[in-house]
Amino acid sequence: MIQSPEVLAAKNKAATLSIASNTILIILKLAVGVMMQSVSVLSEAVHSAIDLVAALIAWFSVRESGKPADDVHRFGHGKIENVAGTIEAALIFGAAFYIIREAVHKLQTGTVEIGSLGIGATVMALSALANYLVSRHLLSVASRTDSVALEADALHLRTDVYTSVGVLGGLVAIKLTGIAMLDPIVAIVVAFMIMKAAWDLTKTAFFHILDVKLPDDEEALIHDAMKRYTNRFIEYHKLRTRKSGHIRHIDMHLVVPKQMTVEAGHTLTHQITADIEKCLPYSHILVHIEPCPGGCERCAVECPKVGGLSMA
Repeated sequence: MIQSPEVLAAKNKAATLSIASNTILIILKLAVGVMMQSVSVLSEAVHSAIDLVAALIAWFSVRESGKPADDVHRFGHGKIENVAGTIEAALIFGAAFYIIREAVHKLQTGTVEIGSLGIGATVMALSALANYLVSRHLLSVASRTDSVALEADALHLRTDVYTSVGVLGGLVAIKLTGIAMLDPIVAIVVAFMIMKAAWDLTKTAFFHILDVKLPDDEEALIHDAMKRYTNRFIEYHKLRTRKSGHIRHIDMHLVVPKQMTVEAGHTLTHQITADIEKCLPYSHILVHIEPCPGGCERCAVECPKVGGLSMA
């Protein structure tokens, strides 16, 4: 299930926008943070630097994941996005620990002097606005294209919105109270918010590498599709689901009347897979046909009816 050129172009465009936005914000935050000697503003610069790395990883992964299956990667390249998301999560954890270390050092030494609060507050406000707009766009594209990498990048930026607002609030509080020690405290709070985002991203990206099943609501759609064909097969079992990047892999065993022809069984499976694909796009579905062993009371009553419908 390869995404169309239009979808791939939209993913690449979104990832490029994220790179450009983060590059500009890093320059602004770093310049202002050094000028102010503010660990909270510098922590935001570090956060944006990690977001830039994440954006670059996302840009690379969406390009690679769009490649078709080949002789080496028979199931496609979709899991590159999951790997990218996991790497991004690890980078965010690292950034959070770095921020905490710097903030604790400031608290221990007691050397906190903050200047140019107005400029810092302006940069934080601009950062929050820019990241909100870019993250909203990324989430929209991620939802439309089912991209784990873009979703991860969007979550990074959405967290940056909250942390920028937090730093902005801290700068305002310093301006009102004159207590410069609030700066490293705000930085620590920002770091914990970053760690929360990293954990959420880990759950989204890493666990799919372990081939966890699809979410319950998505599996419910599969069961709903199967209910529409209950009069044409005996039962289905061994349903297995997993996700690789944007591609969902679904397989099951379908028990049919033993007198059903190969052609009728083939037609039935095509109808079932088409229905599932309507509600779960980019699904690769494999249905293994099994003949009913026969001889049971249910088979004697239902099989003639089921078989007739199947071959209609």
